[in-house]
Amino acid sequence: MGQVKGEGKRSQKAKQTRTRMLDAARELFVQRGYGATTLQEIADKAGVAVQTIYFTFGNKRVLFKELADVAIAGDPEPIATMDRPWFREAVAAESADGQLRLHVKGTRGILERLAPMIEMMRAATSADPGIAELWDQDTDPRFTVQQAAAQSLVTKPGIRDGVTAEHAADLLFSLLSPEVYLLFVRDRGWTPDQWERWVYDTLNTQLCAE
Repeated sequence: MGQVKGEGKRSQKAKQTRTRMLDAARELFVQRGYGATTLQEIADKAGVAVQTIYFTFGNKRVLFKELADVAIAGDPEPIATMDRPWFREAVAAESADGQLRLHVKGTRGILERLAPMIEMMRAATSADPGIAELWDQDTDPRFTVQQAAAQSLVTKPGIRDGVTAEHAADLLFSLLSPEVYLLFVRDRGWTPDQWERWVYDTLNTQLCAE
């Protein structure tokens, strides 16, 4: 029993250390940029030895990828977006309007975490092409999620006549993009609540029956 408790404490401590390293990396990458930030600086800010970062992540690229994955997911658990509770609840909704409302709300949570990092992530990918190779290049994973949502949406009561899954996916992919979110919230000063209401109303008008 004592050994199990000891292993549990070590596991919890390792998770806390991992979180500190990711938090430090996010802050420094956003402030200074990916290329200008060293692993030693991240280690110093996180209060760990640089060897701990190498042992945990292997290299700077993998650290960056996990940082992006955590920003999308909201936690470090290896659970795909389409297996997340918010997404499953949305596709389980009984009506198109119900699914759309939950889907927009869940996507807002992702964008609030991810949007502040978008420009840094793009600059990092341009500076280090090897980063992009860490993700599947065949399809945009964000489109894959919106496509799955659209395929469910068009089967629900209340969908507008003639709306195809392809058309719905295109609208979801476009209006629920980080670019549109930043345009309204960062550049035009909208609150996230205002953005959520607007994007829901717009998508509802386009996709749901009156």
